[in-house]
Amino acid sequence: MGNGDHSTTSQTKDRTHSDRQPGRLATVAFIWLLVTVLAEITVAAIEWQPFAASREATISDDAFNLLMVLATPVFTFVIVVGGYALLRDRHRGDDADGPPIRTSRAFIATWLVVTTVLSVVVIITPGFTGLDELRAEPEADLVIDVRAERWSWAYRYADSGVETQGNLMLPINRRVLFRISSTDVIHSFWIPAFRIKKDAVPGQITTTMVTPRKLGSFDNQEEMRVQCAELCGVGHARMFTGVTVVEQDEFDAWLAAAGG
Repeated sequence: MGNGDHSTTSQTKDRTHSDRQPGRLATVAFIWLLVTVLAEITVAAIEWQPFAASREATISDDAFNLLMVLATPVFTFVIVVGGYALLRDRHRGDDADGPPIRTSRAFIATWLVVTTVLSVVVIITPGFTGLDELRAEPEADLVIDVRAERWSWAYRYADSGVETQGNLMLPINRRVLFRISSTDVIHSFWIPAFRIKKDAVPGQITTTMVTPRKLGSFDNQEEMRVQCAELCGVGHARMFTGVTVVEQDEFDAWLAAAGG
């Protein structure tokens, strides 16, 4: 075949491929929309988070849910476009070059605008707004000094001087300030049900605040525990104590019985 015939054949393929583009784009767009709707319904139906027992847990879970909703269309877009290209344009056994891929400035501009808007939205909310919510209510109703050491936790209720090691007792709907320290290595003070985690650093006092909003204990909710989340040695996995949230009257009675 002469060069002229080969050139004519290539141009014909290019035109044929170009003519099919609008239809293929419409097909991909329809599949993406359908898959996205199904994925969003699935995301809304699944309970992703464990037991949430604090104000901070609600804020964190709301942020997670929003990010899942925003991320789902991006995820399905990548899967649908990649899957469609894999099935529709896979190698079919001939040695001919495929049609050239033309850059679409409109698509690039649209993608840049959409991703920029999504990034700005996420930075603002749940970014800045979430941090503001977590930092609100800075005044504490109760102060507890937390001491970490291999491989146990000790708690001292600052106002009463009561100390305990076996269980962390808290009143519901009271703002609690934890002042955290370590006597040996770095540990991490983590309560899964509250979604709070703070390092316990030797020679320093770190702080975090929480407001319990649900009654419960480790006996009926395994997330109600203080767990070390920093690998600290052979006893790391056993470095946990239960957390119990009770009504204020019950907490006052417990504190009085403990010598407060």
